[in-house]
Amino acid sequence: MAEYKNPFSDRKHYYEHAEWIDEHLDKFFDENLITVFHEIPTLDLHLDVYFIKPENAQFNILLTSGMSTLKMNVSERAENPTELEFAELMMLIPKEIQFDQVFPSGNKNDWIISVLKQTAKFPHFYDTWIGIGHTIQAEEDMTPYSDETEFVGALILPSVTFGEDFTEIKKNNRKINIYNVFPLYKNELEYKIENGYNKFLDLLIKANGKEVLDLKRKNVIPNKSIWNKIIGN
Repeated sequence: MAEYKNPFSDRKHYYEHAEWIDEHLDKFFDENLITVFHEIPTLDLHLDVYFIKPENAQFNILLTSGMSTLKMNVSERAENPTELEFAELMMLIPKEIQFDQVFPSGNKNDWIISVLKQTAKFPHFYDTWIGIGHTIQAEEDMTPYSDETEFVGALILPSVTFGEDFTEIKKNNRKINIYNVFPLYKNELEYKIENGYNKFLDLLIKANGKEVLDLKRKNVIPNKSIWNKIIGN
């Protein structure tokens, strides 16, 4: 049997970024408010997820640590590409959403953590990059992340809850961006792909879309039946 080779073994790893993230969180949250879902031993990219429970907020936070271990292959057409090479992802979730002590555990909410982990690893497995305005699909055929949700993909957004003091980690002439992950329904994802980020963002703003995950969020497409006819569904 052929020995499995880590696909990233020849890439430069920035392991110190995990320490930077840990130090960064210490500036904002007490240690007792943070737990970590550690990645089980893996032969590719090790990626943990912080679970932060701020006392004076109406939400909890999930934040990846490990996506920035590798540099993303940012397009030369992007503005200031070196400013976009490293990123981590977060999702703000309602207080009532809880998880078991380990992941995965069969908890009905495990898919939420999976969204972050899957999205964080995507650019490295496909030698590309993700940034604000980019979308990711759960599966090629646009099936949902799990049987527990109708969300089939996600949009990368800037945080409107936190400022740059939290969403940018700057050290040693490097920057790690922290982006928000916003889950999308199938026709929302199709609309964004067809019409672009700005037009979808207009719909999201008009619908007063919130950064905090809403498991029962109303679809922002104003007339789903008309749009579905346009895209041939």
